[in-house]
Amino acid sequence: MDWQILLLTLVTVFLSEIGDKSQLATMSLSSTSYAPRYVFVGATLALLFTSLLGVILGDRLAHTLPTQPIKMLAALVFALMALRSLLPNSSKL
Repeated sequence: MDWQILLLTLVTVFLSEIGDKSQLATMSLSSTSYAPRYVFVGATLALLFTSLLGVILGDRLAHTLPTQPIKMLAALVFALMALRSLLPNSSKL
């Protein structure tokens, strides 16, 4: 087992999921539900299935497309998003 990849994935996904709209939807559902345990199970399964889909598609794309250009494109997109968030009134863009 590659513990470094496991830990990197855990930390990256955990940090990216904090405060996102799925977490807000889960909080809203659990606050109005009579059975928050089922909301937890449903939200956990949803994240599991979306993660599975991402892994399957990512694996297929890695065998089809060259990985270096994809990594460069992803880095560029994240850099643009970071720059956009620094601009004043970026919510209007």
